[in-house]
Amino acid sequence: MALFNRNRSGEKAEMSFIDHLEELRMHIVRSILAILVMAIIIFIYRNWIFDNVIKGPINPNFISYKVLCQFSHWAHMGDALCMPPVKVSLITNTFGGQFLGSISIALWGGIIAAFPFIFWEFWRFVRPALKEKELKNTRFAIFWVSFFFFTGGAFGYFLLGPFTFNFLAGFQLGTEGSIVTLPTFNDYIDNLTNIILGCGLAFELPVLASLLTRIGLITPSFLRKSRKYAIVVILILAAFITPSPDWMSQTIVFIPLFALYELSIFVSKRVHKSQEEKELEEWD
Repeated sequence: MALFNRNRSGEKAEMSFIDHLEELRMHIVRSILAILVMAIIIFIYRNWIFDNVIKGPINPNFISYKVLCQFSHWAHMGDALCMPPVKVSLITNTFGGQFLGSISIALWGGIIAAFPFIFWEFWRFVRPALKEKELKNTRFAIFWVSFFFFTGGAFGYFLLGPFTFNFLAGFQLGTEGSIVTLPTFNDYIDNLTNIILGCGLAFELPVLASLLTRIGLITPSFLRKSRKYAIVVILILAAFITPSPDWMSQTIVFIPLFALYELSIFVSKRVHKSQEEKELEEWD
């Protein structure tokens, strides 16, 4: 099977399978280096990042608590969105717990911060295999993929995270005081990471719809007909993303994901219409 890459003049040059693997290896190495650079920076400033970023959703003075409560009063909803402050003390039960947790924060933070560069490297590897017409249809791909990823991550951090941790920390089983919630440091980091990455990837739905429409796997009519099944899938996905079982947190995830599904139908319709117009022009 002939594989191609573009030389410095922009023309396609045939590559062997081994050369293609070597090219892939270099893209992976550069991506790993970018993650390590960002991880080292995060590890150096770990104390500030932990106090001001990581602990944000469990901080009673977190901006989301204030904004949501103000919005609740402005919308004449009373205290419906005002979450009572919950004091959370994180513990670690191993000598290396804090150190290993710092490494985990640095690595996951490095992956999130380096996401645009990682996708850019992936795009550089895939791009030579695309035709000129296909390349024209993928303008600003890196921007939109990064935009939806960071928008989803911000949604998880500023909105879903506070609701989730507030509910879980305040949930009481049995008589008051019979059970004390003492979450571990690693448990909190795992939950926060799952929320941010889960929302970031889930928000890529419009980009995925555009890609699948371009390669002919889905159509706008298919997405419209599948709406009722999509609702079930989104509900399951919302339950998976949110560590807490309360309906409020899952509703908070469901609403934007369903809105993204409707946006995906719109995007798919635009892409499908554009492809039909190009096919008519080619026939003419």
